[in-house]
Amino acid sequence: MPGSLMTTVKGIARWVPAVAVARSYERAWLWPDMRAGIVVTALLIPAGMGYAVVAGLPPETGLYATIVPMLAYAIFGPSRVLVLGPDSALAPIVAAAILPLALGDPARAVALAGLLAIMVGVLLVVGGLVRLGFVTDLLSKPIRVGYLNAIAVIVIVSQLPALLGFSIDAPSLWQDAAAIVQQIGSGMIDPVAAAFGVGSLVVIFALTALRSPIPGVLVVVVLSMALTAALGISTRLSVVGALPQGLPSPALQGLRLTDVAALALPAAGIALIAFTDTAVLSRTFAARRGDSVDGSQEMAGLGIANIAGGALGGFPVSASSSRTPVAEQAGARTQLTGVVGAVLLIVFILAVPGLTQFLPSATLAAVVTSAAIGLIDVRGFARLVRIHLVDAVLSSAAFIGVLVFGVLEGIVITIALSFIAFVNRSWRPYKAELGRVEGVRGYHDMSRNPAASRVPGVVIVRFDAPLFFANGAIFDDWVRSRVHAAGADVRTVILAAEPITDIDTTAADELVELDEYLRMHGIRLVIAEMKSPVIDTLDRFGLTDRFSPDRFAPTVGAAVDEVTGTLRGDIAGTRWDAAAGPAGPLTEDAGERPAPEDPPAAET
Repeated sequence: MPGSLMTTVKGIARWVPAVAVARSYERAWLWPDMRAGIVVTALLIPAGMGYAVVAGLPPETGLYATIVPMLAYAIFGPSRVLVLGPDSALAPIVAAAILPLALGDPARAVALAGLLAIMVGVLLVVGGLVRLGFVTDLLSKPIRVGYLNAIAVIVIVSQLPALLGFSIDAPSLWQDAAAIVQQIGSGMIDPVAAAFGVGSLVVIFALTALRSPIPGVLVVVVLSMALTAALGISTRLSVVGALPQGLPSPALQGLRLTDVAALALPAAGIALIAFTDTAVLSRTFAARRGDSVDGSQEMAGLGIANIAGGALGGFPVSASSSRTPVAEQAGARTQLTGVVGAVLLIVFILAVPGLTQFLPSATLAAVVTSAAIGLIDVRGFARLVRIHLVDAVLSSAAFIGVLVFGVLEGIVITIALSFIAFVNRSWRPYKAELGRVEGVRGYHDMSRNPAASRVPGVVIVRFDAPLFFANGAIFDDWVRSRVHAAGADVRTVILAAEPITDIDTTAADELVELDEYLRMHGIRLVIAEMKSPVIDTLDRFGLTDRFSPDRFAPTVGAAVDEVTGTLRGDIAGTRWDAAAGPAGPLTEDAGERPAPEDPPAAET
């Protein structure tokens, strides 16, 4: 392929991931993608219809908000397994935004919902184009582990009533849990529904344990529909129900310019929630598969999906935390899964709209519950506890925050805690005074190497963090304390600056104060191994005259060699011989070649 054409294809693939997927698609992925699409279709129907009702819209709009966004995301979305559709977190916000403006007119409510989806999509596309997707970099592994564990709990609790054959109406997770316990205690379990629900769970996990080539989810859906039809108990059980008639079509009539202004704030809030939820799911599932997802591309893909859905009778959507795990467990490999699901929905609407009237709600709840259980990562959390307590606390905060305050609020709280932990680590970083260990090259942490000793007349210090307003004074005080501890013969302080990756104006002032303090006590400050960008920063701060080039050294070893030569005449006591350790005096008469310079300071 010519170079220019190759560049064009890569440019298109950058914003149209379906191009790259199509070029690299493997035949072995076809059946897993189709199988996953078939399985997930059973969830798309009730979820779409149910969330449409919650949003105050006709049930069919939920299917349109599923079909169109999934097709659009399959083309423009970067995640290979993400399933888009109506969401429990967005539906109440949609209702609160459009119903006061609709004034009881269903057609106007549909038009307003479509406009809201388009506005949400435009905000997300603009955000993707200006590269605001960097916010996904804030979603660390502890946050993702805690988030998914919390989502699993939320989904399981939400499905328990349908699984056991009763219904509840509670506004929060905790009230849901209390109501479920009360209903179970009152003996409100429907034995027939519970048999379908619990039995479906048992079959799913049994077939998974036996590594069945046919997914347990597909088996229980087909068997439960067949049993319900054969036994004639569709009126006895709660079932999904028949599909509504009609295909996606434009429904934006009667809108006014004032509607745009009225929906601006809800659109911004929905865009934030939708992207946050989608970004966490996308990044988490990509990590589980060893993939990576560009956050800005994810934002743009989600935006295009919302614009398409809103233009064709839908309402705002995001990634589904219940349907995505089902698709993954069913073996989804690429976005073709979403295409299969969307096409099957259209086929069912046109050809067999009555098929789902035999699907028990309890079986559907079992499918969702089994997928949610698969999200729980106890082993991952236990590993965090074992290897990094702060990360375990952050993961717990994400878990509790999402459960107590909601998805967006919980993640924001955890990100804030992550920043606090980062600032705390940078505020009080690891500090070390370095010395020599006989027979070992380099300069080593004296607190971890009892055999280490100071170079006479020299204090070597290392500060393992960027210098900024919160730790500049700590750095200054600590260096002064090490000089005081070294005694009156100190004439040089060498700062091993390799870990210092940045410096702000406050810390630069502290560095100047330290340099002035040392100068007044007859001590010279030498900076070794400082990175060029940090030196450039000092130059921009106007400190070139104070910290002239002779105050910088390429390595700690070079700085020590220069200083010891200055202090002790011709004795270069810091050069090393690989066999004998520290060398004696080096002279030209001896004909000895100087050993290589010591490497940068190392902690051992």
